[in-house]
Parts: sequence; structure tokens; C-alpha cells
Amino acid sequence: MRALTGIQPSGSAHLGNLFGAMLPAIHLAEKYENSIIFLADLHALTTVHDAEKLHTLTINLATDLLALGLNPEKTILFKQSDVPAHSELSWILSTIAPMGLLQRAHSYKDKTAKGIDASVGLFTYPILMAADILLYDAEIVPVGKDQKQHLEIARDLAEKFNHLFGETLTLPTPQIQEETAVIPGIDGKKMSKSYGNTIEIFADKKTLKRQIMQIVTDSAAVDDPKVPEGNSIYEIYKLFSTKQEQDDFAQKFRNGGMGYGDAKKILFEKAEAFLAPLREKREQLLRETQNIESVLQNGAQRANKIANKKLEQVKKQIGVR
Repeated sequence: MRALTGIQPSGSAHLGNLFGAMLPAIHLAEKYENSIIFLADLHALTTVHDAEKLHTLTINLATDLLALGLNPEKTILFKQSDVPAHSELSWILSTIAPMGLLQRAHSYKDKTAKGIDASVGLFTYPILMAADILLYDAEIVPVGKDQKQHLEIARDLAEKFNHLFGETLTLPTPQIQEETAVIPGIDGKKMSKSYGNTIEIFADKKTLKRQIMQIVTDSAAVDDPKVPEGNSIYEIYKLFSTKQEQDDFAQKFRNGGMGYGDAKKILFEKAEAFLAPLREKREQLLRETQNIESVLQNGAQRANKIANKKLEQVKKQIGVR
């Protein structure tokens, strides 16, 4: 059994990435041999159009994952662009993908609704994602709620391919962590780079405090009882705390007498205690950039062996030999 996760290097990693994708992916990969975490730099091209920026973001993301404890000896870590089979299988799948299926995809609908120019890459994003997954016979794919539809598209395409050409592609199963599926940003919306509302994982101490102190709250006075559930400060605090700590913090909200400024300071102290050792580890890794490049090259070699074997099987089934 193999788990697979792809993460886009499209900006500085934030708490939504950390608890919604990165840590779950690392923990899941530890459970299964030859599991895969790849840097989805081809996907990032739909938003990042600067060569140096994309390269820097990609290396930074690899560094982030290693700092968080990813073991490259056990988990295959590589850049998507270093495995050409991703693009080739994407094209093959695009020849059987219904237009209507892609038109209903959230990534396309949501971004065009916000006025973002719709490139062909944005429209066919789910097909490349399907190729990413199906190349490796991945059976478990951890995704956020917003990516569940894309995984269903991957399943639909795999089923259609198998129906047309014979059993070839493994249908993946989504794994969604409900408790961290949607992490609020500083404005209360889902934390996302595209919304500019993030709290960065590896920000320095001063920046981390500033971002936390910017969390938007309601107009409740210090003495007013407050509802913790749904409050961004409380929901983010839960990520770093034990059940007992969560209960105690929630009670302070309900009792009144704690202003939002004090609540943010408590959250900052908790977050800093958790993130400071990770920040130190990352700074150490950044001084060893050549080692990071070597890790990615070794991962690409291992990934190419698996992906090329599956691609040859696909090509044989469709008559391209």
C-alpha cells in the first residue's frame, strides 16, 4: 500500500499547509513503504511566472518538509517536473476526460469567479493531478475538503480508462482529516496564500507575533462572555494544544474577563513554543542547500523508476508502443 501527497511551492508555508497537508502527509508516509511526497512545481506554474521565484519556493518547500521530519530514506521526495511521465500521462488522460467534468471543477470555477484569468493549465489542473496520483498506484491520498472533488475526478478518469482499455489504473481513496480540514486565516476565511491571510510556519518570532495579533475579532468587550467555537483565535490555538488546554482556554472565553488581545498573546506563546525548534532546524538545513538538491535528485531517480513502469503499461494498453 502506498500513500501519496503533492504540495505546491507557491508561497511561504503557513499553518493551513502545516496541519492540513504537510504533517498529515509525513505521518501517513511513515506508515507505508515507498510512500511519496512530491513538490508540485508544474501545478505552481498556473500562478507563479517567475523562474527564480519558482526555484526558490521549491527548494524552500523541500527544506520545510525536511525540517518537519520527513525522512527521505523512507519517503520518496522529488520535484514533479523531474519526472516527465506526469506530463505524458496527463495528456493521455486528457484525451478521455469529458469537458463537462472539468467545467464543474471547483479550482476552475472558484478562481474564474474571483476574476482570475483562466489559463488552459488552470482548466486542466485536475487532469494533471489525476496523473500525479495514478502513475504510482497510490491507494491513499490525504487531501483537504477543497481537493476531494479533484480526487473524485481522478477516480472517474481511472474508471473510464480501465473500462476502455482494461484494468490498468488503481482507484485512489481520499483521506480527509475533518478536525483540520479548514483552518481559519487571520481574517476568518480559510487560511490561504491566495487570500493573503496566512500565519507562516517559519516566520521569525517578531513576524509570527505580528501576524497573530492581526487576527480579526468581533467587537465584544473584555468582560463579555465569548463563544470559543468558531473563533479564529481559539480554533488556531487548538492546533497546538492538548484537550485539557483547549478546555481551559475555552472556559476563559465563556467566563468573560479575557480580552482578545490577551487571548492572542496566549496563542502566540503557544505557537512560538511549537514552531521555534522547527525554525531552528530549517535554518540549519538552509546552510546545506547542496544536500537538499541531492535529496531531490535521489528521490527523482526512485520516482522515475516507478512512474515509467506504469506509463509503459498505460502506453501498451492504448496502443502507443
